[in-house]
Amino acid sequence: MSFLPAGRVNYRARIDRAKLLAERYTFAVEVLHFYAYVAQFQRALYEQLPQLYRQRIAPPAAGNFRVDLDTSPLLQPFGEFLLLVENQGPARLSKHSRDVRESGSAAWSGMLAGFWKTGLLEKHSSEPVTDFLPRAFLQPYAEFRTSALLPPPLHSTVCRCPRCNSLPVLGVLRQEGDGGKRFLQCSHCSQEWEFRRIFCASCGEEREQKLPVYVAEQFPAIRVECCETCKHCLRTIDLTRDGNAVPLVDDLAAVPLGLWAEENGYSRIESNLLGT
Repeated sequence: MSFLPAGRVNYRARIDRAKLLAERYTFAVEVLHFYAYVAQFQRALYEQLPQLYRQRIAPPAAGNFRVDLDTSPLLQPFGEFLLLVENQGPARLSKHSRDVRESGSAAWSGMLAGFWKTGLLEKHSSEPVTDFLPRAFLQPYAEFRTSALLPPPLHSTVCRCPRCNSLPVLGVLRQEGDGGKRFLQCSHCSQEWEFRRIFCASCGEEREQKLPVYVAEQFPAIRVECCETCKHCLRTIDLTRDGNAVPLVDDLAAVPLGLWAEENGYSRIESNLLGT
């Protein structure tokens, strides 16, 4: 079992892909334009983190990725992020961001620290708007911390991120020989780890007849991998079909696939950043 090597996050590729897909899929224009604003902010924050924390970010001990978060260097940029979401986000999210901004920095600190400890560890029923602010804001921090870690050994198929224990948000098929090797991508730190092809990433079902795969003509490079045992599904971005895809962004654009899954009784293991 293996990891993709952790390295510098290419936010430029995410932003450019969002703009391209916004031209291709008119139904996702609002989502992708907003995401481009978010990714631009995330890129700037990612670049600022070494200066904000200087020597205060130590590589976490094995199995201790979610140690207590020092929120003090993050409060000013979080205030800026709240203003961005208030000004550029959809109506419900804009209002939520304004309410959070008006609650003050002590509440911000509690929100960020709480999400860092428990967010994305378990699937829950709250709407994505509830967790969007801390999740989107802390994503660059999680990616930054992960980039300093050596990959832990993988001796078996694991359904949670081996680095931070979070749930997977999507799958990725990458070219290998005449076929594709399957990876899962973490919903928190965005890292990928190798995963068996015929295996449910939620309940571990491995009977092929219980694991149907659906592909919509509109999204030929996105597989909806379903499980009839637990009724969860995982979207997998097939880079063997479209090598230009950026998994996190292509997943956001696939709005109709979420509607299809809901109509057919499937739920995602973990929603993406915008709940599309």
